[in-house]
Amino acid sequence: MANTETALKEALTIEGAIGAALVDYTSGMALGTIGGGKDLDLNVAAAGNTDVVRAKVRTMEHLGLKEEIEDILITLDSQYHLIRLLKSRGSTGLFLYLALDKERANLAMARHQLRRIESALEV
Repeated sequence: MANTETALKEALTIEGAIGAALVDYTSGMALGTIGGGKDLDLNVAAAGNTDVVRAKVRTMEHLGLKEEIEDILITLDSQYHLIRLLKSRGSTGLFLYLALDKERANLAMARHQLRRIESALEV
């Protein structure tokens, strides 16, 4: 089992990774971050993506959809932003956030690796 720091370090090794965060979407606070920089403030991204997750969860409730969100993808001109809601015991209300450089990333592989990181993460 991996702790938060180990999981985030592993996420940053994903090809094309710019930054990663573990976020509590009940509060909007990042529990841990790695990478980022002047062009990507991970604490701002954590808070903003919390709004995205809350809106999608609320929309699914209004639609009566009984399915779980696996991940949410936001595609920009030069980046992918991947939000993976955690489902393991004790991690309700958390998501992994990964920002990727679109030129260097393999989206399918990044999703696969993030799923693997989630399965090993113990919060």
